[in-house]
Amino acid sequence: MQIKAISVEDYITQIPEDRKETFRKLFDTVDHNLPKGFINNTSYGMVGWAVPLETYPAGYHCSPGSPLPFISLASQKNFIALYHMGIYAKPELLDWFVNEYPKHSRKKLDMGKSCIRFKKMEDIPFELIAELSKKMTVEDWINCYESNFKR
Repeated sequence: MQIKAISVEDYITQIPEDRKETFRKLFDTVDHNLPKGFINNTSYGMVGWAVPLETYPAGYHCSPGSPLPFISLASQKNFIALYHMGIYAKPELLDWFVNEYPKHSRKKLDMGKSCIRFKKMEDIPFELIAELSKKMTVEDWINCYESNFKR
């Protein structure tokens, strides 16, 4: 389920009512804890944060001329998804998150390579997401991206 939106607010208005408040809280949790330098954007039917072209003119290799994506949020049919490219690209960050998750939730961690899925809104570990959001600066992400993905 992709939501076509031109802004974060536009995206949130299109989320089902029973998720809006939680989605907003998750968005604000990431937004208030990310290191300076990332920008809000909408892309690929999601809202998120990216490295602006002014900071990293090379942009995203999959979509030349686009800011380098870092974290995205999506309201899918059966869950809210948080996509964190740092977890995908940096094994030690993934290990940290997987080890910390049980300290913040009794639910089994449901995730893919970069996607953390939350099926029940009351199960989102906001404090852990806040900590995760602080873990990489713009410079850290650019260096990680270039060493893992840039050809």
